[in-house]
This record gives sequence, structure tokens and C-alpha cells, in this order.
Amino acid sequence: MSERPNLQRSEWRQWRQFAVLAEELHFGRAAARLHMTQPALTQAMASLEGALGVRLFDRNRRQVALSAAGTALLPEVRELLRRAQALPALARSAAQGESGYLRVAFVSTVGYGLLPGWVRNFRQRWPRVALELIEATSDVQRELLQRGEVDAGFLLHAPGSAPAGLARRALSSEPLVLALPEQHPLAARTRLPLGTIADEPLVLFPRRILPEVFDAVLQLYRSAGREPVVAQEAVQMQTIVNLVSAGLGLAWVLHSVRQFQRPGVVYRPLTSTAGQGAPLCETSLVWREGDANPALQRFIEAGRAQ
Repeated sequence: MSERPNLQRSEWRQWRQFAVLAEELHFGRAAARLHMTQPALTQAMASLEGALGVRLFDRNRRQVALSAAGTALLPEVRELLRRAQALPALARSAAQGESGYLRVAFVSTVGYGLLPGWVRNFRQRWPRVALELIEATSDVQRELLQRGEVDAGFLLHAPGSAPAGLARRALSSEPLVLALPEQHPLAARTRLPLGTIADEPLVLFPRRILPEVFDAVLQLYRSAGREPVVAQEAVQMQTIVNLVSAGLGLAWVLHSVRQFQRPGVVYRPLTSTAGQGAPLCETSLVWREGDANPALQRFIEAGRAQ
């Protein structure tokens, strides 16, 4: 038994030949439109029918007509050809960063001010780039970037400790402030000296999330001869603030988190004494060195308008 031709080897031009013949229903006219000989067209259609295992045309000496299979196939073939014709323009657009796919990770704190405007500007300027936003802590983002699972990330780090091996654009630097329950006796103060809060229980982020910032908080307490009392750990800043509202303790949070107006929580800065102030935290957009994704460069450009 002879082996049926492999459909996967059929070139897309055979589908175009099929579509033209389906429109003309005449081998001579179709061959002329296709700039080929009639016998070559006849052979091409026979090869395509052999690969499919069905007749696409009913033909005799007097006429050519689409078979039931050919009639059902024609709309799909036209769509296939339309998409194939669009591929060169799509490729050029992607090469220029005007279309494509971009995965950006972010820490929750950039959602309070920086991220919405950046994303809105990017979508307005480059609407054909599919943008996927992935919320992740800074430690997780570093792993995702290393594995190539995201293209860029908005992450937090201590001043002078930006992730090695990554290109970055520094975006902001801000001090930590204290979140405390509204009914706490210290809430009436506008600023809090370290001595007044050194023995208060804390809701604190785990060290693995921001090791250098965690260590800076630890050093702040030790400079006063104290050790922080960690009553509860939590990862997300919103969760930390919610736990403060529940009365589990005070919390060190980014200055920008004050925009998260959780009922029952107030924010107070630390009083600087003898040059000792609250720890600082930086926000940066980072990406892999040498990343050639053109859409990434468009995303970076969008932030320059912020």
C-alpha cells in the first residue's frame, strides 16, 4: 500500500492555489492568476487532496465545483492566508517593540502611585504589546528574572545594594515610617523617638524578603541597646497594615504605604537623633543585562514620561 503524502510537508502556497481555484472554478483561469501552468496546478491540487485524503473539487470535462469538504475548508483557508499575509508586518512591528509580549513583576507598594500611571502611559502608546503584570516580592522577582520568567521587575532594596548582574533604573528612595493602631497611646504624637517604641511588639516582614532593610531595622534597635520584639511576620505591606489594625503590634512600612488608608491605623515618622534616622528603602526597575526584547525598551521609555 502506498503511503499517503504528509500534510505537514504541504506548503502554504498550495492553500493559496486551492483558494484561487475555489474562486475561479476553472483550472485555466486559476493557473493564469497564479502565474503557473495548468498541469502544474492540477498536480498541486492532486497532491493536496492526497495529503488530506479527501476530494476538494468535483470535476469533469465541462466544469469544476467545490466538493462538500472543499466548501467546508474554504473559509478556514482564507483565514489562514489572511494571517499568513499579516506575518511580515507583525514581525517588523515586534522587532520595533510596537507589538509583542512583556512580563513585568512588581511589589505591591508601587501600586500606590508609580505603577498605575506608568502602565497607563505604556498602554496608550503601545496598545499592541500584550502586558502581563505579576505581583511578587523582591526575592521572588530576582529568581523569576534569573530563570527568564519575567522581563523586568519593580523591586525594593536597600540603598547601595541593588541586585548584581541586573540593569536598573532607580525610581525612588524613601524612609520607613511606623504604622500603629489609632488607639495606641503613642498615636497622639506627631513623631516617635526610638526609645518610645523600642519595646513595642512588631509586625515585620521576613528577612528573606528584604535582607538589607531588615538588617538596617535590626541595627537601629541595637544602636539603642535593644532587640526588636517580632510578634508576627507578614509578607505584603497591606497585610502588615491590616495586622496593625488588629492590634498585633507596630510595623515598619514604606513612607508611600501611608496612601493605604486602612481605618484604625495611623502613620508616624521616627524622630532622628544624633544622625540616626529611619532606615531607607529604594525602588528600582530592573531587567537582565543585554535583554534584546524591544518591547522592554518601549516599557522603559514609557516611564520617562512619569
